[in-house]
Amino acid sequence: MKKPLMRIPYTGPLPPPTIIPGFANTPTGARHALTRFLSPQVLPNAHLSSVDKASTKTVLLTGAGISVASGLADYRGTGGTYTLNRTYRPIYYNEFTSNHEARKRYWARSFLGWTNLHKARPNVAHNAVKDLGKLGLVSSVITQKLHGYLRSLVCIHCHNQLPRSDFQNSLSSLNPQWATFLEEMLATGALNSENPGERKARGLKSNPDGDVDVPNAPYTTFRYPACPTCLASPPALADGTRASVEVDDDGAWSPTSNAGVLKPAVVMFGESIASDIRTAAERAIDKASRLLVVGSSLATYSAWRLVKRAKERHLPIGILNLGGVRGEESFYAGLETANEGELGVRCNESADQLLPEVVDNLRHY
Repeated sequence: MKKPLMRIPYTGPLPPPTIIPGFANTPTGARHALTRFLSPQVLPNAHLSSVDKASTKTVLLTGAGISVASGLADYRGTGGTYTLNRTYRPIYYNEFTSNHEARKRYWARSFLGWTNLHKARPNVAHNAVKDLGKLGLVSSVITQKLHGYLRSLVCIHCHNQLPRSDFQNSLSSLNPQWATFLEEMLATGALNSENPGERKARGLKSNPDGDVDVPNAPYTTFRYPACPTCLASPPALADGTRASVEVDDDGAWSPTSNAGVLKPAVVMFGESIASDIRTAAERAIDKASRLLVVGSSLATYSAWRLVKRAKERHLPIGILNLGGVRGEESFYAGLETANEGELGVRCNESADQLLPEVVDNLRHY
């Protein structure tokens, strides 16, 4: 029987990691192993092609876990959305683009969650990644992260972009009762805590894509604006006819429209990655001397296949993630027992605690 495909997003439990090398099961050991992994002085050139030998650079592949210390939720960590909320289901691209009611619910939740997302700042792990770049040890960063790009919107019809802050102001104007509710939550401190338990006690659920779920909220009353570019100049449709973009008296998008829909400028679940972005990520892997995964369980295929590509090119692979990672055992198959981190490393540590220490080591390595 053919093995069924893993559904996306994959929310099932992942097996615990096997720490590599064995001494990396303590913070001190993990720091030593990851330092050796990233150090160009101990690069295992025998495993690389002549093209790769010209480079001693690492590609970083980062996920939601790297931003937990910034106060943002992740998906599968100890306090992650899938861990604490087994019924959570993110919106899919085709659902968002075809369903007006689904968009109401999405933008209502996003409206409430935007305040915390907007004020989030880079943490020490992000700064450590920057420092690795300054040290000349990182050639590229491939991010699965949504948060930076959630600060922008894109129209699915004319493809023009709009700042998320402007959109938030429009949402507030179109939904005065929701705006009052948000002000009340902010005034009482309901959104101040990033502790999932405290938020749950307040009747709130926050998710990695910057939304807040309020059980039994009247999402169907929420309104959102049309793309201003499409409203001013409706685009042509695929059949050559001119699109119709209509709004109500307050400027809210009307379901009689067939264009002018804005979405977050991210790749949503079920949406295809643009070919130029996919190609750029693959080329980054092909030119790298090693790959380090930070804060990702690789549960989405788009990320997992990049690590598989690195494995097929015999690149050393490092994973720094709390909890299990999809298919990680295959990435370390056949690894030499004498390895002290230079051939591969698997650490079950927090990026914000380990990466800054590794950077300090590398400065003096």
